[in-house]
Amino acid sequence: MLDKAALALAIIGGLNWGMIGLFQFDLVAWICGGQTGVVSRIIYTLVGIAAIWCISLLFRDDAVATTDR
Repeated sequence: MLDKAALALAIIGGLNWGMIGLFQFDLVAWICGGQTGVVSRIIYTLVGIAAIWCISLLFRDDAVATTDR
């Protein structure tokens, strides 16, 4: 469950970065009141933590990953 939540947050963060790169539009900042807003900073922090967690998915044994389903 934690793996899927972290992966979803990392995907959301990646999509947001893609929009920033392509369209210069930060969806999180737009929804939450700017990049320096408290809610935006919390979301950015959660996405960063999720991305760090997803790094562990690269190094897990496949047998452990398949039993988690």
